[in-house]
Amino acid sequence: MTSGPRLTAKKRITPRRAVEGAAPATLDRPDESIPIRTRGLTKHYGDLVAVDHLDLAVHAGEIFGLLGQNGAGKTTTILMLLGLTEPTGGEARVAGLDPARNPLEVKRRVGYMPDSVGFYTDLTGRENLRYTARLNRIPEAEASDAIDDVLDQVGLTARADDLVETYSRGMLQRLGIADALVKDPDILILDEPTTAIDPIGVVEILDLLRGLVRDRGMAILLSSHLLNQVQSVCDRIGIFAAGRMIGQGTLAELAEKVGGVRPHIEVAFEDLDGTSAERVAGVLRGIDGVADAKPGRNPGDPWTVTVGSTAAEAVVRRRIPMVAAEHDLQLVSLRPVAPSLEDIYRHAVARTIPADGGVR
Repeated sequence: MTSGPRLTAKKRITPRRAVEGAAPATLDRPDESIPIRTRGLTKHYGDLVAVDHLDLAVHAGEIFGLLGQNGAGKTTTILMLLGLTEPTGGEARVAGLDPARNPLEVKRRVGYMPDSVGFYTDLTGRENLRYTARLNRIPEAEASDAIDDVLDQVGLTARADDLVETYSRGMLQRLGIADALVKDPDILILDEPTTAIDPIGVVEILDLLRGLVRDRGMAILLSSHLLNQVQSVCDRIGIFAAGRMIGQGTLAELAEKVGGVRPHIEVAFEDLDGTSAERVAGVLRGIDGVADAKPGRNPGDPWTVTVGSTAAEAVVRRRIPMVAAEHDLQLVSLRPVAPSLEDIYRHAVARTIPADGGVR
C-alpha cells in the first residue's frame, strides 16, 4: 500500500491576491488581478441555449466554484474559455487573451483537467506527463524537475513509473491534476476534479488547491455538482441553472441575494420547566431583526431563532443575552448557524426554473 500524498504547493516569491470590485469597463483592458473575465458570453446549439449572457470575473488568488446540475452549462462555459468551442455571442478574456482568436496561447497558459481524463494507457504516469511537457515546449531538464514536483504534490510518486492501465479512477484524477500543473500555470480550470476519489483523497486534493491559491496566488475555476465540496473550498460561488448564472458571490452574499434563505441562531436556556413556550417565543420574537423563534423538537433542545436578514444577524446575536437577562431566562448557549449552500442552491433553482423546465 502506498503512503498518502504530501500535498505541498510550490511557492512563488510574490503571490497575487484577490482584488475586490467589478470587471473593468472593457475586456480588452489588461488586468492581471482578474485573469478570467466574460461579458454576455452566450452559446447556442441550434434552438438550445447552453450558456445565456454570462458575466463572470475570476480573481487571482481565489477559487471560484461553478455549481450546477449536469447540463446546466458549466462544461460549455469552460470549453469557450479554453477556445475549444466558439461563442455565439459575447466575449471572454483569459490571461488577457481572447480564447476564440488565440486558443493555442490560452492552452499554454492555463492548466486544464476535463471531467473525463484521458491518457495513453500503455505509457507510465511519468511518461504521460513528459509527453505533455514536450507539447508545451518545456526544456527536458526543467520538465524532469517539474514532473517530480507535481507527482509529489498529488501523491503519485510511488506509482509514477507504473503503466497508466493499472491506475484506478481516483489515481487517474490525481494524474489529471498533475498534468494540468506541469506547465506551471497561473490559471487552473478543473471540471469535476474529485470524481471517483475516496473521501480522504478528496480532502487532500482540496487542501492542495487551497495551497496553490495561498502560496502562488493562482486563479482556480472549479466546476462541480457536489455542494459540500464547493462550499468547503471555494471563496466565491456561481450557481448555474439552464444555461444562466442565477447568483454569484460568497456564501453570505448568495444567501442575501437569493432571498428566502435566512441565517439562524440556536439558543439554549436552563430550567424552562415552569416557563411556557409561548412566553419564550414572545420574548425572542420581540427582538428587532428576528423573523421567528421555535422550540426544539424535544424538551431541553435549543430554540431556533430565524433572523430576518444576514445584515441583522450580528445585532440579534448581541441582543439575545441582554433580552434573556431582562426576562429572567437563563441562557446557557448561543450558536449562529449560517445558511447551507444546499439550502441556497435549492431555493435559487426552485425560484428560477418553472415546471416546464425553462428559465424565468
